[in-house]
Amino acid sequence: MSFLFPAFLAALAVIAIPIIIHLFYFRRFKRVYFTNVRFLKELKEERSSRNRLKHLLVLLSRIIAIAALVLAFAQPYIPTSNSQTTQGTKGVSIYIDNSFSMNALSNDVSLFEKARYKAQEIIDAYSSDDRFQILTNDFEGRQQRLLNKDEAKAYIEELEISPTSHQLSQVFERQKQALKNANSQRNDVYQISDFQRNIVDYKNDTSYKVYLLPLEAVEQQNVYIDSVWFESPARILNQTNKLLVRLKNSGDKAVENSRITLNINGSQKSVKNFSIEAGKSLTDSLNFSVTNAGWQNCELLIEDYPITFDDSYYFAFEVAQQLNVLAINESGFSKYLNVLFNESRHFTFNNQNITQIDYGNLTKNQLVILNGLRSIPSGLAAALQSYVTEGGNLLVFPNGEIDRDSYNTFLSGLNVNNYGEKFSERREVGQVNTHSAVFNDVFEKISTNMDLPFASGGYDMTSYSQADEEPLLSFRGGRVLMSSYSSGNGRVYLCASPLDTKYSNLPAHALFVPMVYKIAVLGSNKHQIAYTIGKNEVVELDNKSDKKDVAFKLKGKKEEFIPTQRNVSNKLILNLDQQIKIADNYQLYMEENKPLYSLGFNYDRQESDLSFYTNTQLREQYAAYPNVKFLENRSNLPEIVGKFNRGVELWKWCLLIALGALLIETLLLRFWKN
Repeated sequence: MSFLFPAFLAALAVIAIPIIIHLFYFRRFKRVYFTNVRFLKELKEERSSRNRLKHLLVLLSRIIAIAALVLAFAQPYIPTSNSQTTQGTKGVSIYIDNSFSMNALSNDVSLFEKARYKAQEIIDAYSSDDRFQILTNDFEGRQQRLLNKDEAKAYIEELEISPTSHQLSQVFERQKQALKNANSQRNDVYQISDFQRNIVDYKNDTSYKVYLLPLEAVEQQNVYIDSVWFESPARILNQTNKLLVRLKNSGDKAVENSRITLNINGSQKSVKNFSIEAGKSLTDSLNFSVTNAGWQNCELLIEDYPITFDDSYYFAFEVAQQLNVLAINESGFSKYLNVLFNESRHFTFNNQNITQIDYGNLTKNQLVILNGLRSIPSGLAAALQSYVTEGGNLLVFPNGEIDRDSYNTFLSGLNVNNYGEKFSERREVGQVNTHSAVFNDVFEKISTNMDLPFASGGYDMTSYSQADEEPLLSFRGGRVLMSSYSSGNGRVYLCASPLDTKYSNLPAHALFVPMVYKIAVLGSNKHQIAYTIGKNEVVELDNKSDKKDVAFKLKGKKEEFIPTQRNVSNKLILNLDQQIKIADNYQLYMEENKPLYSLGFNYDRQESDLSFYTNTQLREQYAAYPNVKFLENRSNLPEIVGKFNRGVELWKWCLLIALGALLIETLLLRFWKN
């Protein structure tokens, strides 16, 4: 047996006080009155022996009471192999996992509520002089401050579920940072969590005692919307659009005939039933059409319980009333382009001569077409490279006689293939890339004898190793007539032949209209449709304002704020800095004007995967770390924590013995009459 405060044992000297009192009490003279002296000797001997026994028992009970009380203050304990007893103030850090997965139920109570209760029990196992850190996934600055016992328990009552989650190694580092400032004799670290597999990556530090308290849900069931994307990058007004949705079932039960609903701008646009096996994923599609131009605020919904944060998915896209297309010409305008764009109400088409270009307005066009230029002036080349890098789309039809050095210097700056030697023989297109975004919805079926374009003149394309090429129309033999390239944030479409029927029948072919039309439409969809809270902290958009020093504001249904913002060239950079806490569609305003953008923000789906370590698996993971101990999820948690901290505590028994001894003394004095 050992003592936590052995200095209190010096108080055992107080036992001498009742002994001295009793000794003087025996020596005290007492006068006895009696009428008959015949029985004096006999009576005196009997009463003297009885009183002596009574006084000895009272003395013994007082000695036991004082000794037991002194031992209680000295706090005796029986050390165990796991205990580590230290005098003085202790620093205690308690991590409470408040991620979305803690909404799972354990006997009709969420794991998060149970975690808060267990944290308070751990605090009760420590003394009032100890200092506590209460840490959650929010990683707030005030959580790095150490609290006293009452403050810590009060703060636990304020905690709420958060969309953020962190690896346990990151949590441990935050706990160590706080405890370094504790100035305590010993530091204890507690982590209360469901221990999802995707967060367990503990890094050991033997200078800390680490206690893990795993919580387990009664039933693991969750169906969620994992991701959303469009089959085609282009969304066209008054036409059918196909939305693809990936659903996942991370639970252990199959789901039958559940429903997924698509709402756009508050109106229901599509509904579909689905069934999904346990532990499986499903990709389904929803068809819808957009009847009004502008920003479309969309929400996908399913019904699932008890984990509901991932049952909705917000996204937004814009359908332009009209798209701006600019053709830069040299010798004359193209009648094929004029017919295509001027007769369509979806486009605003502008022809400009190479000598009359307004470089400042290039970025206002969704597509720029170079038609029959003999050379690319350096000023135009620089402006177009900037336009493509920032997300613009460029379609190039060469002249019959080009300055190849001028062209290839320009094309090399865009990291695309160059124009090589001329060819004059007839070449027939043998393959159409129906997997590309340009042609993926043009054909229902391509027959073997289908009439395809041919070219009787043009330029071979040189192979550029860094070019990200996607052939669209390929000649028999492997050469290409039309290719698409990714360049910066935009795309470049390069044709091998001029836009002239003397060199190719492509301008008059039935394939020309849908190809150029689709290229123009694809240029209007440059922004991602959804963002993830916590991951996409920096959002880059086109700056639609000519004003300087203007404040942009993000506004959702429940919150609005002004994010950190800066202008870089023609781009607006928004730094959200964890200001978005609620999944929703947010509108970006400039002053009080109509919204410039709609941005859909969703919770991270990392918490949706209900894959956890069992207690046995966790013990195997941490078997190599002797300083890591496991707490049992039982009702006597304070007692368990006390055993880990001090071994088997005996001070309570000492108090009971002291009270029992005092009770015996009282009974002796009250009922044992002299």
